[in-house]
Amino acid sequence: MSPDDVMIVVIAGLLSTSCALLGGFLVLRRQALLPDAVSHAVLPGIVLIFLLTGERASAATVLGATAFGVACVAGFEWLRRSGIVGSDAALALVFPALFSLGILGITRFASGAHIDLDSAIYGDLTFAPLRTMSLAGLDVPTSLVVTGCATVATILFVVLLWRPLHASTFDPEFAELSGLRARAAGRMLLVVVAGLAVVAFDSVGAILVVTFFIVPAATARLLTQRLGTMLVVAVAAGWVSSLAGERLATAIDSSIPGTIGLASAGLFVLALLLGRRGLAWRALRSRRPES
Repeated sequence: MSPDDVMIVVIAGLLSTSCALLGGFLVLRRQALLPDAVSHAVLPGIVLIFLLTGERASAATVLGATAFGVACVAGFEWLRRSGIVGSDAALALVFPALFSLGILGITRFASGAHIDLDSAIYGDLTFAPLRTMSLAGLDVPTSLVVTGCATVATILFVVLLWRPLHASTFDPEFAELSGLRARAAGRMLLVVVAGLAVVAFDSVGAILVVTFFIVPAATARLLTQRLGTMLVVAVAAGWVSSLAGERLATAIDSSIPGTIGLASAGLFVLALLLGRRGLAWRALRSRRPES
């Protein structure tokens, strides 16, 4: 593997780590489509900050895009709590409107510049090693710094809020009555998901964000029952998918994010077939004679 290949795997692995940690909670809370919605909704914020600053990968971009992601989450929550429409309909009403606004902004104001529809949809993970910044006198890939900081922040968030997140995931009413501020923890989780979706957007685009968040977590859910173990297995699945996907993409000259997503789906299928809760074990148990 070349140094660029190693860097791509590391960036993808760090992104998988942070996404899988949050994705485990989202899977258990039955909010699996939320990262996909947020990743589409942040596009207007990215376009707006690009028009104001001319930059696509800056702190201002993350903040502006996260604001639109939080707006998407707030709109979804308001519609859901109002009871006017169901949760799925509320999600489907909010994020397509914001994504359409972003597409119009790209085609009208940013077409042909450093942001385009291809990068918005598929991401720029392949070119991540080429975009560098100076850090302690060394040229370091910008995506590595941003993704690394996001991963550290995500780990700290999960560790510091483990009790309220854990309790509110399984029994939100009990958590609230116990003074663990379950609702506040849930809202903070959605805000962190929005911010992380912005970071993931630059590497894997709007389409594959949900893969990094949900598929490793869903794979781990088939293999374990304890939340802590589930998060560890999800992170491991993300790293395996990153390495296998990058190697396969290089061999067949294909999209790296897309192939990582395919590798992640392949791990899920294996877990679905061979895991302790998988189809193969269920078939074997059903064939055992009853005593």
